[in-house]
Amino acid sequence: MKFLKSSKSIQFGLVAVIAALAAPLVFAQDAGTRVAVVNSEKVFNESNLAKAMQTRLQNEFTKRQNELRDSAQKIKSAAEKLDRDAAVMNEAERSRRQRELADQDRELQRKQREFTEDLNQRTFEERAKIAEKANLVLRQIAEQRKLDVIVQEAAFVSPKADITDDVIKALNSQK
Repeated sequence: MKFLKSSKSIQFGLVAVIAALAAPLVFAQDAGTRVAVVNSEKVFNESNLAKAMQTRLQNEFTKRQNELRDSAQKIKSAAEKLDRDAAVMNEAERSRRQRELADQDRELQRKQREFTEDLNQRTFEERAKIAEKANLVLRQIAEQRKLDVIVQEAAFVSPKADITDDVIKALNSQK
């Protein structure tokens, strides 16, 4: 009998918690709150602005990337040559070439870090430009459709609430 009382109080507690969590949603629906969802990563990947950004970044960084790749290949070739020739070299020459290779490798790693930092910074700058334009489009869509809230990256989205494709179309129509 005591078990039934505690079981009923647990059930009552669960019902109370569920009701408390659902109340804002019911209130929002009753008040006519209109919500839409946008997938920002899709906007950043599929819009014409995003594709143009990728092209700009590729044009800007391809030369440096190729230089880094060529430098890495030269260091690798020099290391392989040192391994092959090490047996016939005197100790001083072998040590000198090992130091040179180590210095070249450190310099290459430094340049690779700088490259990555520069690429990340430029990507951030370009994405900020896209985000600014997308936010303007989101405001326009919200006004047109009388939306109260636009959410990014929801766990679940009904297709009727997803406005991502509309945002991409609006961005693509801009010049």
